[in-house]
Amino acid sequence: MDLKDQLKNLFPDHIETNEPEQTEEQEHVLYVQKEPMICKFEKRKGKPTTIIEGYEGSDEDFKILAKEIKTKLSVGGTFKDDSIIIQGDYRDKIMAILKEKGFKTKRVGG
Repeated sequence: MDLKDQLKNLFPDHIETNEPEQTEEQEHVLYVQKEPMICKFEKRKGKPTTIIEGYEGSDEDFKILAKEIKTKLSVGGTFKDDSIIIQGDYRDKIMAILKEKGFKTKRVGG
């Protein structure tokens, strides 16, 4: 008995096709908040960093937003303690990305 026959015995209702499996992809919607997000500049260990704080939605959404910002700017960064930390001073570009997504932003520092 070959593998196909064994599978038919295990799963009699299974119909074998060469068609790719259909999966539904849904666009993830970010929570839009009332208070503006704070975009500030700091120097940490002598290096410039941009910190984004004040997101009111879920942590998972904030992580998705962090990844998108890092990808668009091609820079490193992290999500830590309810804030996104981006390497370098990118306040203007980050604020433009956030406004494009419908967020209110507030520039703090320098």
